[in-house]
Amino acid sequence: MNHGGTRVLRLDALARVEGEAALHLRVDGGTVVETRLRIYEPPRFFEAFLTGRAHTEPPDITARICGICPVAYQMSACQAIENACGVTVDGPLAELRRLLYCGEWIESHTLHIYLLHAPDFLGHADVVGLARDQRAAVERGLRLKQAGNAIIEQLGGRPIHPVNVRVGGFYRTPTPQELRPLAERLRQAREDALETVRWVAAFDFPDTVCDHDLLALRDPGRYAIDSGTPAVMAAHGGSPALREFTLSDFEQRVQEGQVPYSTALTATLDGRRFLTGPLARYAINGRWLHPVAAEAARAAGLGDPAGGAICDNPFRSIVVRAVEVVHAVEEALRIIDGYEQPLRPAVQVPPRKAVGAGATEAPRGLLYHRYVLAEDGTLTEARIVPPTAQNQTAIEEDVRRAVQARLNRVGPAADDEELTHLCERAIRNHDPCISCAAHFLDLTVERR
Repeated sequence: MNHGGTRVLRLDALARVEGEAALHLRVDGGTVVETRLRIYEPPRFFEAFLTGRAHTEPPDITARICGICPVAYQMSACQAIENACGVTVDGPLAELRRLLYCGEWIESHTLHIYLLHAPDFLGHADVVGLARDQRAAVERGLRLKQAGNAIIEQLGGRPIHPVNVRVGGFYRTPTPQELRPLAERLRQAREDALETVRWVAAFDFPDTVCDHDLLALRDPGRYAIDSGTPAVMAAHGGSPALREFTLSDFEQRVQEGQVPYSTALTATLDGRRFLTGPLARYAINGRWLHPVAAEAARAAGLGDPAGGAICDNPFRSIVVRAVEVVHAVEEALRIIDGYEQPLRPAVQVPPRKAVGAGATEAPRGLLYHRYVLAEDGTLTEARIVPPTAQNQTAIEEDVRRAVQARLNRVGPAADDEELTHLCERAIRNHDPCISCAAHFLDLTVERR
């Protein structure tokens, strides 16, 4: 709509994202002067629910925060509790956790690529329209997603909100024989994953660059998924600018804040806008991709990850996700091939009065948990910082730049329908998990 020289574009409900959000965009004299990603998902108070619970309960409770990435919440919760109790889970149990996480990366990334994101590039309103035009491609995506779900079901007891994860390990570990059918399925999934990279690499991508600082876990020697140290790459700084900080400093470096138009918190890193997720992981960890995934990345035009290549076009994040699926498939096969059933399904995690933090790489980015335990293990405080809340400011800036670039282009003026579609695409580049982000309400009670 137009008001004099000011043009206001309202997108009241975003489709093909997890959760509920709206966008408000104000254009004044050909310049985008205001961009607000308004997350209106009702706060769910999970941090408050955790207070007063036993130290064994966070993996099951926090898994309910998200139906797409419940493993990420379980893994970060377990790490935080074990860190507080001075326990390290390693060996075959740690490998099983990584295998479970690979399953989640495969199913979550594939869901986003095929069901949510690809229709944007191919002129379809949704995956139903895409299936009419490219049925074989959609069937390939569903097979790939099923392979990821099969891993979660085998290790977690069910494909959504798994119940077999506990602090210290698992309630039950599988035998090597039980994992063999997964290996066979993953060998078939490898071809689907490689074909997915080739498919998305051929899409037509808008020519744009983001210059946000990048934050991801760094785990030298392997592509960070379930462990690592927070590392920051300054915008366009390259590997020489890479700097790490300890997890105990996370809340001093990543500062959350409330904006009046959103139920989700936003965040800055050392006072600056930043991005976490596939683009950050690829920039910081690309040299440790499995050789098959690295070759797929080079063939897809992402440059040589072993040489420090980065991808700074948010519209090409779909290609990076596809490469990460290849890596997750190969990593899952490696773990299954070398698996030996541990003597015990879990190590003991005796409670103590302490503070512990944990972080892992959810498909959408770094997920941080911190818990304060009383002497008997009762949680007295919980803090969860999801990736979408961290990315909100970067998403708004990407939307602003995309619309401004379109307005600056010579040729026919963009109508509201075109700009709305462009804004939706710019937001979906980041696969926001809005329900996860909306976990806070700033409540003020005025009494007279």
